[in-house]
Amino acid sequence: MNRRVWLAVFAGAAGGSVAIALMEYFATRNTMPVMAVPFATSIVLVLGSPEVEAAQPRALIGGHLLSTLVGLIMLHLAGPAPWAAALAVGIAMVAMHATRTFHPPAGIDPLLVVVEAMPWTFLFIPVAAGALTLALFAYVWHLAVRRYAWPARWW
Repeated sequence: MNRRVWLAVFAGAAGGSVAIALMEYFATRNTMPVMAVPFATSIVLVLGSPEVEAAQPRALIGGHLLSTLVGLIMLHLAGPAPWAAALAVGIAMVAMHATRTFHPPAGIDPLLVVVEAMPWTFLFIPVAAGALTLALFAYVWHLAVRRYAWPARWW
């Protein structure tokens, strides 16, 4: 790889580290640190491969919201059963593809929702707030540090 590509890789990695550190700081002061799992993988995708479709805001935000909603509906219908969690992940994958919001890290959201029996408010805090904050962080990071025009499109 050439020097420019390596600089972009290191800038993305530095941004990922900063974002994870901030996320960990807030997660340890919250009652839901389990939510760190999907956002950590989202950070890696959005800062490490910002050009892919799954790293665009539509997929990042929409994927997390839709997958969490699927998990909440499944939890409401079936309870916190392991089979319900597995089915919720599959349904979330189909729903994300159907709505062009496919974001692989969001695939774990329904699993967490069902297994941990999360309340409906989980959709707003931490999921919606976290996804929006991550998109804003990525926008600022790419613009200020990488000098990279992210996103390719907002929606």
